[in-house]
Amino acid sequence: MNELVEIVGLTKAYDSRNVAVNNITLTLPKGRIIGLLGPNGSGKTTLIKMMNGLLTPTTGSIKINGAYVGPQSKARVAYLPDRTYLAGNQKIKDILKYFQDFYADFSRERAEEMLRSLNIDPDTKMKVLSKGTKEKVQLILVMSRNADLYILDEPIAGVDPAARDYILRTIINNYNPEATVLISTHLINDIEKVLDEVIFMKYGHLLLYTSVDNIREQHGKSVDAYFREVFAC
Repeated sequence: MNELVEIVGLTKAYDSRNVAVNNITLTLPKGRIIGLLGPNGSGKTTLIKMMNGLLTPTTGSIKINGAYVGPQSKARVAYLPDRTYLAGNQKIKDILKYFQDFYADFSRERAEEMLRSLNIDPDTKMKVLSKGTKEKVQLILVMSRNADLYILDEPIAGVDPAARDYILRTIINNYNPEATVLISTHLINDIEKVLDEVIFMKYGHLLLYTSVDNIREQHGKSVDAYFREVFAC
């Protein structure tokens, strides 16, 4: 069985006028890098939070590798939120120890190797790092897990082009090839070269789920150009 994520009739409504995710049914396979794309307010972050068990669906269900979202699924999902969540007074080496203790699939050796490749000293406290370096450290922590599903929310936002290239290389070279990577981003042009498939969302609805090759073959456009066409005001 190649299905990794099974979403059925998924809805998240805060009230009758505020439906963040509206009746989405979607199946994601193993071994793909998938872009989750849509304008602000499309429901991407709400969907991601439900997949991570941080929000409870109003209706519908999510299964990850056959398990409903809960302790079993959370143990197999590596999540990078869109905001810094590490305490500024912590040293990187202490964070590595925490991840090693908390996640059975975390490879401290892999994390330390990536830190060395960037000349980042594990004795450094997070608060003295630049924004780009903080982003890299957080990504290293996530990609040092041997997870089934990696969910990355805006992993290249706010960093310079060189940092973006490093982040993309890190994603490609360090995720479990049997796993799937779901990347939410607005910077489509920067990231589409690594994508196998894309999901388009708008106002909580699923507009499109297809392969990058299909977009290029059927529409003769890049993903970025097609996205601009679909979401043109």
